[in-house]
Order: sequence, then C-alpha cells, then structure tokens
Amino acid sequence: MDLSLTEDQVAIADVFGTFFAKEAGPTVARHAEPLGFDQALWDRLLETGATGMGLPEAVGGGGAGIADLTVVAEHVGRSIAPVPFVDHAVAGRLLAAVGAPAELLDPVCEGGRIATVALRPPVDGTLRVVPSGAVASTIVALDADQLVALTADAPGVALRNHGCAPLAHRRLDEGARMVLASGPDAVAAYERAVAEWQVLTAAALLGIAESALAMGVEYVKTREQFGRPIGAFQAVQQGLADLPGLIEGCRLLTGKAAWAADRGTPGVVDPAWNEITDATVLAGMAFVFASDVADRATDRSLHFHGGYGYAEEYDIQLFYRRSRTWALVLDDPAAVCRRLADRMFPEA
Repeated sequence: MDLSLTEDQVAIADVFGTFFAKEAGPTVARHAEPLGFDQALWDRLLETGATGMGLPEAVGGGGAGIADLTVVAEHVGRSIAPVPFVDHAVAGRLLAAVGAPAELLDPVCEGGRIATVALRPPVDGTLRVVPSGAVASTIVALDADQLVALTADAPGVALRNHGCAPLAHRRLDEGARMVLASGPDAVAAYERAVAEWQVLTAAALLGIAESALAMGVEYVKTREQFGRPIGAFQAVQQGLADLPGLIEGCRLLTGKAAWAADRGTPGVVDPAWNEITDATVLAGMAFVFASDVADRATDRSLHFHGGYGYAEEYDIQLFYRRSRTWALVLDDPAAVCRRLADRMFPEA
C-alpha cells in the first residue's frame, strides 16, 4: 500500500498547516485555559469548512475520508489548537452513518452545534469524562444496545484536568433524547466511531510529538553550559536522536490505520505472519503507539529544558500536559492495551 500523501492531502496539509500556524499555537492554547476551548478560533475554523469535511457530500459535507482528516488532526496537535475538531468530526460521521435526521445533522455539519461521542458506557445514568463534553450541545452515546443522541446546552465548565481539556460528565436524562439505532447495527456503528476517534487522536498526538521534538532541538542549540550549547553533549544528542524514527513509525502506523478505516471492508488479524489489516485493531495499535511516542517526545524535550520546562511561561509544558491528557481520555492505557490484546490474540 502507498501511505504517502495524495495531491489532495498535500493541499489539505498546506491549507490547514498555514491556518493553525497563524491562528493557533501555544499563546492561544494558554489563553483558552482552563476550559480548553477558544470560540473565536472555532468560528474561524468553521469558515474553512473543516467541521463538515468528513461528512458525505449527500448531506452537505466535503466527502473526505479518515486519511484526509488525519492530515488536519496532525496540525491540530502540532499547534495544540483548543478546538474539538477530532470529537466533532467523529460524531458528525457517526450521525451521518446511521441516517440521523436533518434537524440533528445539519447544525453539526455546519459547525454551529458542537457534537461529540461519549467513549465510555454510562454508569448510573451518567456518561463520564466525555471528550469535549464541556462545550458540546450534542452527545452521541451507546446506552446498552441503543445508539442515542442527547441534545442539551453545553455546561461551559470543564472537569479539572492536567491538560485543560474540555472534559465533562453528562447525564443521559438531560435535554432531548433521540434513539438513532438499536441492536447489533448500533453497536457496530458505535465501535467504528470509537476506532475513528482513536485514529484521529493518534494523528493529533503525532503532531504533538513533532512539535515537542522541534522545540527540544531548538532549545539545546541555544542553551549554553560550560561555554557550549548543551546540544553539543553526547548524552543530550542521544536523548533526541531516536525520536525521529519513532515519530516516522507513528506516522506510518497511523496512516495504515486510516487506510484500513477508509476501506470499509473486513480485514485480517494474523500477528504470526505480521498481517493486520483490521481497522479496529490498527486503530488501537496506532492510538497506543502514538500515546507512547508523544509521551516520550514531550518528556525528553521538557527534560532537556531543565527546570525551565516546568515553568508556565515556557511552552513545552503545554505540550507535555496535553499529550498525557489526550492519551487518557479513552481509558486507563493498560485497559486499552488489554482490549487490543484480546482482539489480536483471542485464543490466548
């Protein structure tokens, strides 16, 4: 398979790379804390059509696939943009996939109503730690075997969290409830959406890792100790030298997961022959690996910043905190790995 960017994807990268470099970045992210959402940036993003680009053209969307959306998500991560692009894109695609009515889908496609997907089953009627739950007015969730859409005013207050992400608990009985699908088809559609969320979040974590490496390299070239840049010392060089390989490996795995998600056909899971084309398994692999790579890249960069890395006025701590929070939204990493292992080795 060819995982290099297509001409269209190169154009997408150029457009959104320029957009987020100009409109977002550490200063914007810092000002958006603690909620983790910048309404003005979201409004400007709406003008690009990004909020509906992943929806089918038949419902007014751009018809982009997951591979296209990963290009945008990577730039969201590079700039740690405080907008719910990933959550909104996944929710919109899920609503379209199950044939949600226009009165529910159209505002999501246009971006005027922020939507998200609850990644965890409800506990005592509460959807816990919903990504973008603090700013979303439409929540798509799986309640037993029913796929439901909940419409209510966003609380506008996030749970206190390390990465200042707009996380919130949301009640199943708040606002209006619409059953979109039920039974095995509902469960399958929801699982596909969670897999898509993992792929796009992996791309965003890849973006964080890239920025963290660039920041680390720039700092060790300018910070001097004993009359020399600290980047001249072998121990520092070794700490950064292995990151580009990990980052490129993450890019390839995330690209393959996006490719599998866009295929829409059953895949293969055969670890013994290193033959894995199943979209759900690849999504889990990409998410776990990207989480680890972003964790390692931000840790190394912050470490080489020394004590400055922990200071609020230095940008690396913003990336460090977000890399860990974004990786934890789905669940305990150990639980995510166990579920992935169960899919890869069902007989074990």
